[in-house]
Amino acid sequence: MSERLDRFMARAVAAYYARPATPFGRAGDFTTAPEISQAFGEVLGLWAAIAWDQMGRPDPVLLVEAGPGRGTLMADALRAVGDVAAPFRAALRLHLVEISSSLREAQGRMLGPAVEGWHDDLASLPPGPMLLLGNEFLDALPIRQFIRRGPAWMERHVRDGQFVEVPTDHPLPAEAPDGAVCEVGEAAQAVMAALATRLAAQGGAALFLDYGPAESGFGDSLQAVRGQATGLDPLADPGTADLTAHVDFAAMARTARAAGAAAQGPLPQGLFLQRLGLMSRAAMLAHGRPRLAREILSGAERLVAAEGMGRLFKVLAVCDPALPPLPGFDPS
Repeated sequence: MSERLDRFMARAVAAYYARPATPFGRAGDFTTAPEISQAFGEVLGLWAAIAWDQMGRPDPVLLVEAGPGRGTLMADALRAVGDVAAPFRAALRLHLVEISSSLREAQGRMLGPAVEGWHDDLASLPPGPMLLLGNEFLDALPIRQFIRRGPAWMERHVRDGQFVEVPTDHPLPAEAPDGAVCEVGEAAQAVMAALATRLAAQGGAALFLDYGPAESGFGDSLQAVRGQATGLDPLADPGTADLTAHVDFAAMARTARAAGAAAQGPLPQGLFLQRLGLMSRAAMLAHGRPRLAREILSGAERLVAAEGMGRLFKVLAVCDPALPPLPGFDPS
């Protein structure tokens, strides 16, 4: 019996993150931006502080991170706002959306009593105005895949570690070349719709940084990562590798707007981080730690350079329509 790809992916990802070993960092399976440069979390914390000011400084305000990893990003963000945005630090109430018990323990060790609560999903967050950060969160949500075969679309299922194709009546583009793969992120769209509805009604903003194209299109982006290696079979040994897929940012923006929120971006990550002053902050850190200066600067450059993460990664903000352009999205 076959299983739809999104259901297979959801089970595999849940099993992967339930393991006791942390997947992050050089000794793990992959390295995310907060592990590459502390300036990343710092500038996102200050982004949240400025957005809070644009919201009218609500007190209290929820500061939420979805998929917080080991807590590195948030630790850097809280340190930065504590240093230069004390009123925001006093007003924020930190909540984390995390399903992995082992990662919750790591976040607790990193952040201590700063965390007011953990949640399995966004629906269980307390009501009120909110600022949410999601770095490499959407890419781990399961996708469905469809492949064009002559005049018809077929859906990819998984059976015995192999793809099989099943007839489908899912609405898909009428025009597509034979063999084209169309990915549909229903889980991400559901998250975005619920979040946008909340932000439009209760106020706030959400910032997502992830990899994927700015415009919707065809292509197979499903990948497995293990031990810093890519190109692995995503159907082999489920639960032992991280499964991800590119984020369809255009679809995310359309979903947010349809639910009543505003969408700003997507922008290339490199442009966004440079507008926030990431390279200047990295230069300050390098000056203070001359023995680590080369490593600090090269890490920051990796986040903004087109040949690094600066072009492939995009940034999308979803917010209360009453808000002005958020930090990094105003070209002036």
